[in-house]
Amino acid sequence: MHELSIATHIVAVAQEEATARGVEVEAVHLRLGALSGVVVDSLLFGFEIASQGTPLEGTRLLIEEVPLTIYCPTCEAEVELAGIQSLRCPRCGELSGEIRRGKELEIVALEVKD
Repeated sequence: MHELSIATHIVAVAQEEATARGVEVEAVHLRLGALSGVVVDSLLFGFEIASQGTPLEGTRLLIEEVPLTIYCPTCEAEVELAGIQSLRCPRCGELSGEIRRGKELEIVALEVKD
C-alpha cells in the first residue's frame, strides 16, 4: 500500500505550509489523475492514519479525480478517454501517446480556518 507513504508526504507538505503561514488547515485539496496509480479509498484511509497525532488530525482530504485526456493528431483535438486500458482516440481510433491530463498527483489548495 504505497498510498500510506503518499499520504504521509501530503500531511508533511500541508503541515509545513500551515506552519510557515501560521494557519490551521481544515482541508487539503488534491488533484489525482487516472494514471497516478493511486487508489482513492486507500489514500483517504492512509491520510486518516498519517494525520493522527499531528496538527492535521481531523483534516479533510478532498480529491478531484482527473480523467485521462490525450491529444489526437488525426482529430486535432484533446479527447477524454473512458479508461486507461487504451490510448486510442474514441472518435477515430488513432493511437496517441500524447497524454495531456491524467498523471496528476498534486496538492492544489489548503483550506484554512479564519
